[in-house]
Amino acid sequence: MEGETFLWLIRHAPVDGVKGTIHAADAPADLGDRAQLETLRQRLPQDAASYASPSRRTVETARALGLEPALVTEFGEQHFGGWTGRRHDELAADGGQAYAQFWSDPARGRPPGGESFEDQVARVRLGLARIGTAHATLVVHSGTIRAALCLALDLTPQAALRFVIDPLSLTRIDRLATGWRVVSVNQRVA
Repeated sequence: MEGETFLWLIRHAPVDGVKGTIHAADAPADLGDRAQLETLRQRLPQDAASYASPSRRTVETARALGLEPALVTEFGEQHFGGWTGRRHDELAADGGQAYAQFWSDPARGRPPGGESFEDQVARVRLGLARIGTAHATLVVHSGTIRAALCLALDLTPQAALRFVIDPLSLTRIDRLATGWRVVSVNQRVA
């Protein structure tokens, strides 16, 4: 691809739900931190195309930032299959060998009926290929941002899982003609 793409990756607002739960795509966002949303909105480029995962929490966050994003299924969070809607402490207590085995290799492990982080990285690669040159804002999930960093830094998926990506944080990466450039990761805009 010719030209340069400047990506403004925003993790959605916190989920309005029980902490420690593997939330479904229809989980709503907690948009109560209006000051943080407004400060973040002011930092975003005005002329950027906007994209989001089709999950409710990303769309709600994008709209709270004044964006009307195109929805890109490849930017969805890692699919946790049969574990979706369940709490991690419940799964640890009665999830059996599958849950323990998943956490022994979370980059390659697949929840029952779900996908691995490696699968998510492959999906995100396809989604990023659809983004043209110029500025683009992406309101997505922590796993999606880790996957983009995995690609930009040429990391193993296991290594990319080490990044912390907080709600309403900003990660900036650029796709240049000569490769990738990482500007910032997990920046809390205050």
